[in-house]
Amino acid sequence: MTVSIARNLSKANWSWRRTPILFGRVTVNRMWQEVFGTGLVETTGDFGVMGSKPSHPELLDYLAVRFRESGWDVKGFYRMLVTSATYRQSARVTPELLARDPGNRLLARGPRLRMDAEMLRDSALAVSGLLVERLGGPSSKPYQPPGLWEEVAMPESNTRTYVPDHGEGLYRRSVYTFWKRGSMPPSMEAFDAPSRESACTRRVRTNTPLQAFVTMNDPQWLEAARHLAEHAMHESPERDARLAYMARAALSRPLAPREAEVFGRSLEYFGTRFQSEPAAARSVLSVGESRADPALKPEELAAWTMAASQFLNLDEFLTK
Repeated sequence: MTVSIARNLSKANWSWRRTPILFGRVTVNRMWQEVFGTGLVETTGDFGVMGSKPSHPELLDYLAVRFRESGWDVKGFYRMLVTSATYRQSARVTPELLARDPGNRLLARGPRLRMDAEMLRDSALAVSGLLVERLGGPSSKPYQPPGLWEEVAMPESNTRTYVPDHGEGLYRRSVYTFWKRGSMPPSMEAFDAPSRESACTRRVRTNTPLQAFVTMNDPQWLEAARHLAEHAMHESPERDARLAYMARAALSRPLAPREAEVFGRSLEYFGTRFQSEPAAARSVLSVGESRADPALKPEELAAWTMAASQFLNLDEFLTK
């Protein structure tokens, strides 16, 4: 009996080393899904007979073997995907191609999808210079509307009341955000972050007005817009140079003349409004724990904050 078990284990180890095992296929498929939006097997959580067939079965086997032979190098695998010619294609689509392949299962164009909730928050913090990149440490508690935890907590619960952090705890990566199972962070829930009450292998992606409400009004986003505006104002006294700075930071490209004209009209509108309503300017600049730069004129900084908020609300910033 012992010999039989040993032989079976030996065969299992040989199979682990020599064949494109299910573990490798499932793992690379989920990483592919994270980068391209849809896995080679669309039913990421079901590789059985009831699941979808792979769109490119040979590619899936090749990637599984390559991942295994690399020693399960996750970082190297992601690097291979994002530097591939398939990923680096333009996401533009012709009417003919859209009619033939609406889901891009044939990979004739680059991926185009709204980023996940955590990525969106981290991107806003990163372009504003607020993101704290320190690794490890305890969970952090960023901004959240008051009273949410009280609605779902038991009277004797030690997490009955939400107390937000101060300082760098407000600006850490979203992976460190404290997560209460019965009351998830509302700004992430709005962007389809799943509850931790059950496993989720594939997130849904919706498009609702509540998402725009978050990116235009949430303290984290408005504070990030203010800091982006401050950096742009310190960059140059010229309007076009400031707009170019924010475009590089948020979009990684220069603005087209037509786009610059639209932002110019927005700046004129907000500048006129805040000049006539200084209390409104102070209200905009008071959002968030960090203090506005006292060296900058409040009315001008408020106008540029609203322009920066426009950049952070562009589809091009929210979409990968």
